[in-house]
Amino acid sequence: MSEEQHDVRLTVNGTTYDVRVPARRLLSDALRHDLGLTGTHVGCEHGVCGACTVLVDGAPARACLMLAVASEGLAITTVEGLAADDGALSPVQQAFAECHGLQCGFCTPGFLTTVTAGLRDNPRPTHEEAREMVAGNLCRCTGYQNIVAAVERAAELQRDRP
Repeated sequence: MSEEQHDVRLTVNGTTYDVRVPARRLLSDALRHDLGLTGTHVGCEHGVCGACTVLVDGAPARACLMLAVASEGLAITTVEGLAADDGALSPVQQAFAECHGLQCGFCTPGFLTTVTAGLRDNPRPTHEEAREMVAGNLCRCTGYQNIVAAVERAAELQRDRP
């Protein structure tokens, strides 16, 4: 006997999608497998690493801990939705590239979404606040120095934008 399927309307990166998913389908799996948005990475599947972080109604959330059916009616932004419509990088994406805030890139989407929300809430973070902003995301490669530098650079870039 197959698991009951549910029709869910998801709004992701400003686009509405109608998907049919099992009741226990995680948002991360719906994004990756049903919508083909593979930028949301799944690392630990326990909400610890932060690689799956997306913005839900503007707030960082672990997509590996949310059910797709519970996400109906919420505005979800993935890493794919951070760039401008013309493809121009967001200030956070630009800063991560400029400051070499990534190495293997696996954790990067979670950092980008987390920092995007963090800088919206605190556009002028101190060095310690920048470190705190990324403390919930794990990176095995960088040692965090360039990630923190990218947060500080992104804050500068956002202030310089009209």
